[in-house]
Amino acid sequence: MSGSEFPPDDDPQGAKDRNFVTALARGLDVLRCYRRGEVLLSNTDFADRTGLPKATVSRLTHTLCQLDYLVLETATGSYRLGAGVLQLGFGVLASIDICDRAGSVLRDLRNGPNSYITAALGEAFRDEAIYLGVYRSRENVSLSMHVGSRLPLFFSAMGRAILVGSTDEQRQTAFESADLVDPENKQLRQQAYEAARSEFDTHGYCSSYGEWRHDVNAIAVPVHSLTGSRVFGLNVGGPSFHVKPKELQGYYAGALREAAGLLSLRP
Repeated sequence: MSGSEFPPDDDPQGAKDRNFVTALARGLDVLRCYRRGEVLLSNTDFADRTGLPKATVSRLTHTLCQLDYLVLETATGSYRLGAGVLQLGFGVLASIDICDRAGSVLRDLRNGPNSYITAALGEAFRDEAIYLGVYRSRENVSLSMHVGSRLPLFFSAMGRAILVGSTDEQRQTAFESADLVDPENKQLRQQAYEAARSEFDTHGYCSSYGEWRHDVNAIAVPVHSLTGSRVFGLNVGGPSFHVKPKELQGYYAGALREAAGLLSLRP
């Protein structure tokens, strides 16, 4: 695939960074089109969700099939994710040593005094926080969260904890990414971050009481990788009618701070 197929005026990222490979980015955009519960998508689906021309999508899906990242179902003309994507996903998780260490920590947080608590660890991606590990509550009534679940970075407890724990450069990147997707709420995001920063400086955690979802309460703290180059969010939360702010602030805030210290290998 030649670079001439993607003209500069249709490549704002490439215009800023000449080392940026637009074809690769667009291929990854196609793979990201799948949503929870979806198995098969067509070229039309990919085109609608990425905004790419159908001819471009057709070349991308052909290439992704050759590389085993997509599999064509000939009966329907649609595509499912291939083994190559699974290898990438499991490879990423395997390379994040914190996920291995987080399992027992998440379990202990989940097994605290409130059986409706769900505990999770996540990392930022663009303007979202992505779950890397989760221990769901011990009750049948629980949050339908799983590895790969996405939360808004600026309006969830986990996302806010990631933001306050990030470097200035990482945080600026998150703001810029969110501004591109949702420019109208730029001021609201700035206010949300400033409130989270103040809350963390005062209490040592970030909260979201009914903001991400009106029926969910949660608090979170930042966790840093051993090298300090990556920041994660560690949260506990649950349905608001069973998980009250007072209990989160009382018992779970201290437990979260202790758990963050263990995962970051800090006192």
